[in-house]
Amino acid sequence: MIEKFGILITSTRVTDEMINLDDTDRELIGLLRDDARTPVALLAKKLKVARGTVQNRLARLEREGVIVGYTLRLKPQAEAHRIRALMTIAVEGNRGPDVLAALRGHPNVNALHTTNGRWDIVAEIQAETLEAFDRVLGTIRLVDGIAQTETSILLSTHKL
Repeated sequence: MIEKFGILITSTRVTDEMINLDDTDRELIGLLRDDARTPVALLAKKLKVARGTVQNRLARLEREGVIVGYTLRLKPQAEAHRIRALMTIAVEGNRGPDVLAALRGHPNVNALHTTNGRWDIVAEIQAETLEAFDRVLGTIRLVDGIAQTETSILLSTHKL
């Protein structure tokens, strides 16, 4: 919190300085992004530090909320039957937080990105069939605060 001209300013923006990330932390995070299942011993070898150092850093990064979870990625071919798309969304006025909150729990929304320019939000969505995809589009478009949408079905993926 910062007080400036009698106004109290709070920020939820996390910076490297606020959480004290050093080069080793960043390199560790990069290795985990490549493969979150890399054994601690191999991480230590690649980072040229002791295994205990890696374990302590992981525990600290998790405790401080830098690492909030571990996940997996599938090849697009593993879910070839699944229909995936990007939906760009224009929001009415300052309703962005309301729209994000409504979409955050939607089971067919994989990710949400705020953007600048013509569209306010980009949603990554998926469905099993075209009929289900049509229903997903319909329910998303009914979210209060959405002014306009445009959807593009993803045909193929060339890099993960």
